Amino acid sequence: MLTKGFEVEVYTGSPTGDIIGLSDRITADLEGFVREPDSRNVEYVTDPLLGYEELLCALVQPRLRLRQYLHTLGDYTVIPGSTLSLGDSSHFHRSDPLNPYHTYIENTYGTNVVTASVHINVGISDPEVLMRACRLIRLEAPLFLALSAASPFLDGRVTGFHSSRWAVFPQTPKSVPLFTSHAHFIEWTEAQLAAGTMQNVRHLWSSVRPNGAKRPYDLNRLELRICDLVTNPVRLLAISALLEARIQQLIDDPSLAPLNSSIFRTDLDQLDRLTAANEKAAAHLSLDAELTHWQDGRSLLARDWVEELYTEVWPTAKKQGFSCFLNPIQTILREGNEAQQWLKLVDKGWSIRSIMQQGILSMELDELELRNKLCTPVVA
Repeated sequence: MLTKGFEVEVYTGSPTGDIIGLSDRITADLEGFVREPDSRNVEYVTDPLLGYEELLCALVQPRLRLRQYLHTLGDYTVIPGSTLSLGDSSHFHRSDPLNPYHTYIENTYGTNVVTASVHINVGISDPEVLMRACRLIRLEAPLFLALSAASPFLDGRVTGFHSSRWAVFPQTPKSVPLFTSHAHFIEWTEAQLAAGTMQNVRHLWSSVRPNGAKRPYDLNRLELRICDLVTNPVRLLAISALLEARIQQLIDDPSLAPLNSSIFRTDLDQLDRLTAANEKAAAHLSLDAELTHWQDGRSLLARDWVEELYTEVWPTAKKQGFSCFLNPIQTILREGNEAQQWLKLVDKGWSIRSIMQQGILSMELDELELRNKLCTPVVA
């Protein structure tokens, strides 16, 4: 099995669903949380772990600690969703006014970056195997967005997107190639830094990126950045299991790599355009989006592609002993992702505020249930 870890961004606010910036206080008082440029969301990072049971607790425990701390500040809670569902996206709320990088982000991107998401990291020590995995997962990243979409609202309105976050998020630089080797990634990164299209090595905001302690030279993990915030930890583990199984399948059989098995393998620009179009479609309609398969060019719905992928990687997950954690993928396909569930409530006449309030309660109940079943008590 491969190591897995998460970078989880969440909003804080009131039980009525209003998002309120508290990250300066949280990061000052609560170990393990780091601030984002806007004070309305805050991030925590889990250690890389092998087992999914341990990962489950690593996901839940920090949020329980955060909830306990928020209660000491007043009637505050954790807010689901990946955009400012009830507003206000017209103003940037700086968490650190003296940070020059935050100034650059605010002036360049505005509140388009004030989103909440989950970045899934999978450990891969060999840099060439890592680059091969990045190529494959980037082409299939729209499927993970489709499974995780959770941002159909912005500023108190229905946007028309299932992932409004990915529809507006500034992918930077604007053009990121499919890296053919580790050397290609190093050369390209150095060129971007010299040209100023990247402010630093972290300023690579694409759906998938190689990551490590000393980028771009020392790499040890694949980071999938496209997923919206999946509030249900069990569903997030299922999405992570699908990712791990796909990467493990590629490690076992390198012929699956796009540069070997795609009809577009001689035209990487075409693969880039195809993937960009798939990401836009998935942001719009998630599991109901019509996508183009990178391997043979056929059109199919995202949900059907996920079903195919699920069936294909199941033997690998079974062999590795974590196939049971894939099961909630079928639940997502059957019941819909969070965005689809929320939009069904809109169709029934629910207000966005009432939907967010229900989401707040469901999120907290899921965490408490999992804590009681699996985790040791939280120490304040």
